[in-house]
Amino acid sequence: MSDYKVPWIDLQLRFQEERDEIMACLERVLSRGHLVLTEEVGAFEAAVAAFTGARHCVALNSGTDSLMMALWAAGVGKGDEVIHPPVSFVATTGAIVHVGATPVFCDVGDDQLIDPAQIERQITPRTKAIMPVHWTGRMCDMPAILDIAERHGLIVVEDSAQSMGSYMNDRHGGTFGVAGGISFHPLKNLNALGDGGMMLTDDDDIARKVRLYHNHGLRARDDVEVYGVNSRLDSLNAEVLRFRLARLDDVISKRRRNANLYRELIKAPEVSIPAEKDNCRDSYVMFLVLAERRDALKAHLEAASVQTLVYYGTPLHLHDAAKSLGYGQGDFPVAEAQCARVLALPHHQNLSEDQVAYVAGEVNAFYGLG
Repeated sequence: MSDYKVPWIDLQLRFQEERDEIMACLERVLSRGHLVLTEEVGAFEAAVAAFTGARHCVALNSGTDSLMMALWAAGVGKGDEVIHPPVSFVATTGAIVHVGATPVFCDVGDDQLIDPAQIERQITPRTKAIMPVHWTGRMCDMPAILDIAERHGLIVVEDSAQSMGSYMNDRHGGTFGVAGGISFHPLKNLNALGDGGMMLTDDDDIARKVRLYHNHGLRARDDVEVYGVNSRLDSLNAEVLRFRLARLDDVISKRRRNANLYRELIKAPEVSIPAEKDNCRDSYVMFLVLAERRDALKAHLEAASVQTLVYYGTPLHLHDAAKSLGYGQGDFPVAEAQCARVLALPHHQNLSEDQVAYVAGEVNAFYGLG
C-alpha cells in the first residue's frame, strides 16, 4: 500500500477491492486457451459502442495508436498540418509526427483546452485537421470547433484519451469528429492491467481500415491486403475492461464528488479551479488546479504526506523534440503560464471525504488560511 496519507492514485487498493472479479476474469479467459482477437475483445468493443454511442469501436494496444490510426485512416499524412494545443501529453504531437504530418500548436483558454478563437489564426493552405484534446476529461467546445472545421473543409480527430465518460450536450467525447482515440492506461478512470486503447468512429471506411491495419493488414490468416502493424488489445485486458466499464459511472460519480468537495473547501484565492460547463459532464480523469508558488505548495503537501503531480510543467512546443518546429518561449503565453502553475491533486474514487478535507486544509494552510 502507499506510504502517503493521501496517495495520488492507489491501484493496489483498487486490486484488493476487485480481486475476486479480476481473478474470475483471468480464470474465464485462460481456461478457454485463446488470448488474441477472441470473443472477449468483440464483447468489449460492443459494450463501449453501447456506452459511448459510437457506431464502431476498435480495440487497440494504446490510446496513442488510436490517434495515429485515426489520422492515417482519415487521410492525414505527409505535407499535411494538424492543429492541436500545447497542453497535453506528448502522444498527441507524436501521433501527428508519426503519420508524417506537421504539428501546428494553438494556445489554450482559461479552461486549459484549445481556444477556438485562436484556431483560425493557425490555419494555412496545408491544414488538414484539427485535433482537440479533452484534457483531464473536460470537453472542448466541440460545436465551435466543428463549425470552424466545416467552414474551412477540415476534418476533426478528437484526442479523447482522457474523456471516457465525458459528455457535452449529452454526447460522449470522441464521437463528434470523424474519429476519437480513448486510452485505457492504468491511470485512466477506465483502466486496463497495462496499456490499452480504443478508436471510436461512425465512419465505416475508417473503421474498416483500422481493423485491417491493427492486425498486420490481414484479411484472413493467409491473405494480406496491406502491410499493417500489431496493435491488438489482448483478451485478458478486454475482459477486465468490460467488467470495469460496468462500474465506470460509479467511479466517475465518486471522483466528481471529490472534485466538488475541493471546490467547496479550498478557500485560498491563489488557487484556481476551472469551472465545469453547464452543458458538460466531466469525467475527472485528473483534477488539476492552477496554484501560485506551485513548487513550494507541492513541497508543503509532500511534507504533509499528500502525493501530488505536476501534470505537465512543460508545454509541448518547448520540449527538445519540438525544436525543429521553430516555436519558442512566449509563442503560447496562456499555455506557458498554466504549465508554470499546474498541480494535480489526489481525487480518485478510493479517497474518503476526510482525506479530501485534509488536502484542502493543507492547501489553505500553505497560503495562511486557518
